[in-house]
Amino acid sequence: MCRSIKTLREPYVPEVTDSDVHAAALQYVRKISGFRAPAAHNAAAFDAAVAAVAAATQTLLDQLVVRGGARTGPAPAPAGARRRAEAGNG
Repeated sequence: MCRSIKTLREPYVPEVTDSDVHAAALQYVRKISGFRAPAAHNAAAFDAAVAAVAAATQTLLDQLVVRGGARTGPAPAPAGARRRAEAGNG
């Protein structure tokens, strides 16, 4: 689902703009709702959902801690390997 939404966190992108976050939120809400543009009677709910998803996305990006240098490939390490490395056991 939503395969064309690009990864917004570092080190995949050097800077994330508000328009990047809004575009990702809009695409997500469009996918979930099934509407590219909602009818007038659904516009308020649609716009509120986009704003809520954008806010949650920005909160997530603000709270993520990226360790290590820049990555060259898109595949993250397996979750178990990340936990061991963060604990100093890897």
